Amino acid sequence: MSPQQTGRPEAPLSRVALTPAAARLLRLLREQHGPLMFHQSGGCCDGSSPMCYPEGEFRTGASDVLLAELTVEGVAEPVGFWMSADQFERWRHTHLTVDVVPGRGSGFSLEAPEGQRFLLRSRLLTDYEAQQLG
Repeated sequence: MSPQQTGRPEAPLSRVALTPAAARLLRLLREQHGPLMFHQSGGCCDGSSPMCYPEGEFRTGASDVLLAELTVEGVAEPVGFWMSADQFERWRHTHLTVDVVPGRGSGFSLEAPEGQRFLLRSRLLTDYEAQQLG
């Protein structure tokens, strides 16, 4: 059976993935700003888009959950993907894919000057993924 038939991935399980376009943009932003991180707050307007910051610029704490340490080819260190705990409670059953679209968001995310913005695409976790990821 294929991974699609069993719901079991070939790659290690993660709640978050990157499209090739998002990985390319992260490489560019890493060159310009150093180590990076994402935070997904779930607020209104652009608060519902993943925001990219220099690592540590957005302070995380007990009200945040680290969903993934994203490996990006050409980037020396993983890119943490954080989400507010309240938002995670609502989205815990989803797999998120960070993508890029043309346009400029109104937030403070690092990609704004590049004429692009990050966005999330989501799907429900498979039964296998949900079981493995808890």
